[in-house]
Amino acid sequence: MAITQHLSHVMQQLMSNEITQVGSSQPSGVSNSNSKYKEVYKYEAPHALYSTGWSQHPDPAKKFRLALASFIEEYNNKISIVKLDEDIGEFVDYGSFDHPYPATKVMWIPDQKGIYPDLIATTGDYLRLWRVGGADGAQIEVFLNNNRSSEYCAPLTSFDWNDVDVGLIGTSSIDTTCTIWQVETGQAISVARSTEGTVKTQLIAHDKEVFDIAFTRMASGREIFARADGSLRMFDLRHLEHSTIMFEEPSHAPLLRLECNKQDCNYIATFVQDSAEVIILDVRIPCTPVAKLDNHRGRVNGMAWAPHSSCHICTAGGDSQALIWDIHTMPRPVDDPILAYQANGEINQVHWAAAFPDWISICYKNMLEILRV
Repeated sequence: MAITQHLSHVMQQLMSNEITQVGSSQPSGVSNSNSKYKEVYKYEAPHALYSTGWSQHPDPAKKFRLALASFIEEYNNKISIVKLDEDIGEFVDYGSFDHPYPATKVMWIPDQKGIYPDLIATTGDYLRLWRVGGADGAQIEVFLNNNRSSEYCAPLTSFDWNDVDVGLIGTSSIDTTCTIWQVETGQAISVARSTEGTVKTQLIAHDKEVFDIAFTRMASGREIFARADGSLRMFDLRHLEHSTIMFEEPSHAPLLRLECNKQDCNYIATFVQDSAEVIILDVRIPCTPVAKLDNHRGRVNGMAWAPHSSCHICTAGGDSQALIWDIHTMPRPVDDPILAYQANGEINQVHWAAAFPDWISICYKNMLEILRV
């Protein structure tokens, strides 16, 4: 079972009090090299890691910040903030705060101009926004719950923060729905207004769990994709009564993740549960893959498009490899990656830094690594 789906099951078990608590974590540490020009920087966390996210803030003092989410199979989990100190060549811990259950995803506000409050969003049992700062790294800013009529909380599997309209966040859930939140993030950083959020709309998009959701830059960021029981569908927020099926997996195996190409919004990447290949789709040719990237020797766990190039994508998975592909030859077959990195454990997630396109982050076991590409 892929770790993404395992995490959803863990969330359900934890909420039902059916899981036994694990022991305490071991002490943390950092890499001991002080080279200023390394190609790889490492950080050892005191617990297993699942999700990470890059800050996009333009302030040089906030360069190379990442948020790290623990994967502890109990209620008490952590979000940590670390920052690479380039002078000493090590990551510095900027605090950690408690998070209920493992976070299924963590993202910083997509603010490359530095005009909004410094916020982090997480999903798990609910969507939460945190304001960065203070001794613990961040404080809860807003708690967004769309299920006030029931004591049962359906875990959220993922979310996306619209980078065209930062007031929109979309979440996906195991209860077959996707919810679009209208979030009031305030104005300039100097204006300390409280963050608020309301449900903009809710989609019952599938018959089974929805494992991921993503905004695309088509139609000024108003197009969204969601996927679940072997299908990937496209919705227009202006006309929600209709959707377009972009892909259906022949065996109806779950599609676990999707990534929209930020430089060419026609292309989407996805992969099937326990599959070793990544499927590249073109929205102009629905239901027909234009490429399959299949050099992994184990299941794929994550992928990330280059923020500065339309034809490069990084994939990572259970074979401990991070592979970078050049797909500009499509529709001719893409046989081999152009770069490969071997980690020391199964890679859970990979992220290509939007503000620093020369850097990719991966996490495995209790390790964070950032790689210069």
